[in-house]
Amino acid sequence: MAGHLDEFLLRIKALLFKRRLDRDLVDELAFHEAMLKEKLLRQGVPQSEVEVATRRRFGSSSRWHERLRELWQFRSLENLSRDVSFSARVLRKSPGFTSVAILTLALGVGANTTVFSMINGLLLRPLPVPASDRLSVLGINDGLLSTYSFSEPLFRGLEGRHQVFSKVFAFNHMTMQVKGDSGTENVIGQLVSGELFPALETSPLLGRTLTPLDDSKGGNPQGFAVVISEGFWQRWFNRRPDVIGQKLQINNMVFTVAGVMPKRFIGADPLQRPELFAPLAAEPAMNGARSMTEAGFHAWWLTVMGRLQPHATLEQANAQVASGTGAVVHEVIPDPKWIADREKRHFRFTAESGSAGFSYIRLFFKKPLMAVFAMCGGILLLACLNLASLLMARGTARQKELATRLAMGATRGRLLQQLLVESLLIAIIGTIAGLAVAPLVSRSLSALLLAGQTEVHVDTSLDLRVFAFAALTAVVATLLVGLVPALQATSGTLNESIKHGQHATRAHEHRTLLPRAVMATEVALALMLVVGAGLLASSLVRLYRSGVGFDPRGIENIALRMDQQPLEGDALLQFYRQLGDGLARQPGVKNVSFAMMVPFTHFIWDENLSSVGSKIYAIYQNRVSPDYFQTMRIPLFEGRDFRWSDTRSSGAKIVLNQAAVRLLFPNQNPLGRLVQKQEDGKTVSYEVIGVVGNAKYEDLRSDAPPTGYLSMTQDEGHQTRSYSAVVRVEGPAAPVASAARALVMQADRGIPAPVMTSMEETVQDSLSAERTMAWLAVFFGACALVVTAIGLYGTLAYSTAQRTSEIGIRMALGARRAQVAGMVFAQNAAVAFVGTAAGLLIALLASRALASFLYGTSTRDPWVFAGSIVVLAAIASAASLLPALRAAKIDPMAAIRCE
Repeated sequence: MAGHLDEFLLRIKALLFKRRLDRDLVDELAFHEAMLKEKLLRQGVPQSEVEVATRRRFGSSSRWHERLRELWQFRSLENLSRDVSFSARVLRKSPGFTSVAILTLALGVGANTTVFSMINGLLLRPLPVPASDRLSVLGINDGLLSTYSFSEPLFRGLEGRHQVFSKVFAFNHMTMQVKGDSGTENVIGQLVSGELFPALETSPLLGRTLTPLDDSKGGNPQGFAVVISEGFWQRWFNRRPDVIGQKLQINNMVFTVAGVMPKRFIGADPLQRPELFAPLAAEPAMNGARSMTEAGFHAWWLTVMGRLQPHATLEQANAQVASGTGAVVHEVIPDPKWIADREKRHFRFTAESGSAGFSYIRLFFKKPLMAVFAMCGGILLLACLNLASLLMARGTARQKELATRLAMGATRGRLLQQLLVESLLIAIIGTIAGLAVAPLVSRSLSALLLAGQTEVHVDTSLDLRVFAFAALTAVVATLLVGLVPALQATSGTLNESIKHGQHATRAHEHRTLLPRAVMATEVALALMLVVGAGLLASSLVRLYRSGVGFDPRGIENIALRMDQQPLEGDALLQFYRQLGDGLARQPGVKNVSFAMMVPFTHFIWDENLSSVGSKIYAIYQNRVSPDYFQTMRIPLFEGRDFRWSDTRSSGAKIVLNQAAVRLLFPNQNPLGRLVQKQEDGKTVSYEVIGVVGNAKYEDLRSDAPPTGYLSMTQDEGHQTRSYSAVVRVEGPAAPVASAARALVMQADRGIPAPVMTSMEETVQDSLSAERTMAWLAVFFGACALVVTAIGLYGTLAYSTAQRTSEIGIRMALGARRAQVAGMVFAQNAAVAFVGTAAGLLIALLASRALASFLYGTSTRDPWVFAGSIVVLAAIASAASLLPALRAAKIDPMAAIRCE
């Protein structure tokens, strides 16, 4: 054992101090040679014959030097080092090929790493809390759909029943209004239950975290406490050490600062950065009449998670929460009809991994990202095929070199290793280049994907998971790029290769078929990517052309937060009217109105309505002020608009769109008729006073829903409503924003500054996922065409170079140059045609995976398929023509002379 250890240490020393070892070997060999000379002299060998006798007995000192050094080396490592050095020299001698290879692979690796960084930040990165793998997300499955939203009673029922969980907690995001000396500021916060901080096991920088006592009615004995983030501590308190115990006025309530959380703590939602953590029990007082807690089991708004017991598994947790669903529901839900309805649909709780936390944003972007990632995989495969074809083309010029090395004693395995090391160097450099640009590109992709969602933060920084993915990609790329060309280059017979070199006649038919198979595969893969890009682009164009039912150009939405100011009832309504008059007087303002819900902002309200004697239908609702339809350019077909004189005492009025009229009053005149709904056991009736055009509200993909518009002036709860001003502007919008802020400050300094957004931007943001997918697909499709053109040219040049002698003989026997060019072009084009046919079949099958992403576009759209084939055929023809023209220029005498 000691001997093996000494040998290993000697080899390590030889690896680290190679030059010193060489000097020691030279000295030691010189010493032994001198000792042998002295011995020969003592034995009576004449002085004149000592040198010859020494060389005869001792042999070559250089050979002894090499043999001894091999004994002290890690031979495989030394061979690898030599291969790396030789490969680097070979690549430096071919800067054009090396640049194209690295850039091509950097494109494939960079695209994959970029999208994987996005997927990692959005879906995979664990929460920065201890033992995040023990966290679980709870959900609900009722047979029709799955959701992750819980009502407050259901959460409280689960909070007390969790045998497999050590902690169960809930949270919800909320924009909180914090009042200070300089006014009111909107701050991103979270309402959290008492066990969130104990479950996430993160210690505060200062003070303490919230406890179950804080999450009780009225809070702890000192009132409600709040925990702040390190950033809020810096910005609001200038990192004062006495911040614990300070008072904060949030939503007109006084909270006491209990603790400060470190910057690394982000809660249980990885895409949010809350600055305030308030107890869930404070929600009724913070939201007043809009309290979700007071709405009971009708309001589904909480995300629920748990931390598993030390020895519990996720499967056990899922089974237990499912089996315990009935007991929780019967305990906390007071409505037997609701319970019976859910039991028929097999309503049950579920549990799944929560190591990466939970965010609803994931539900919207998971499928688009995975689809884009699949396209990136196609680009990487295409880049690898391209490089493989280029390496095969280079191999034709190196066959005599490789055969000579075989003749000198190199094994095929050593040559394969050396050629694979060349591919590995290209893959490593390409991967490094891709990693270098991945963070910047992934941040840009995040901004594009999450456009308009300013409160969302995606961490796309490089971590071990991304580096491991990049390393795996490099290894796979090396094998895909280098293995087949290396086997191809070393598969010839030794005598034939030395004798004929690159012009040898190939005995095996697979040498002709292999490059053509690579070319056909490239064409098929490129066609599939181009077709996918065409379908997504066509779908996006149709979405834009589908229309929204109103004119978003020139519309500015001014969002107001009025829920925490003192005005109520008619006084608040008068404020809105004065604000509208003030905005209408601003230069460039054409129309002003108000709406409770702005289209495409993901706020939806529906009610079960019916006409007398008709079925009950779910009808979308919105409350608007007079002139709303004129401002939005929604056509008024019958009846009239709302008026400021339409008060609660004048009878409830409603305006229906055409879709609602078709449901409630088919083939009837709806004007003057009544629409009814049941509310708290009473019938509420609305008189239909107008019919307007259909307008989309939720998303562009869906048809305009049946909608009923109610009057803002008749809103019995308008003392708690926050409406948005809808302003049509001609010219710059910045002065209107300044005027709105001034008018609000003039009315009440406690009202947060309004936020203005463009309706065009809002509509655009609603298409962020579709737009990102389409643009990336088009970009990847263009890249596929470029890479295919390079790969086809390399493959066809390789194939044509192999036929130099054949072409020379044909021309020497009388073939004209045009005939030769036509023959080569036709044969190459035939292979491209086979690839196109195969790609068409694959694209027809693969396009079904895009069906859920398409709007108004068939997965077999003939125009998209025809256009893709024409574009690819043009590129294949150009790539086939250049080698054909080169073949026509071959000098027959020179080709025969080489033979």
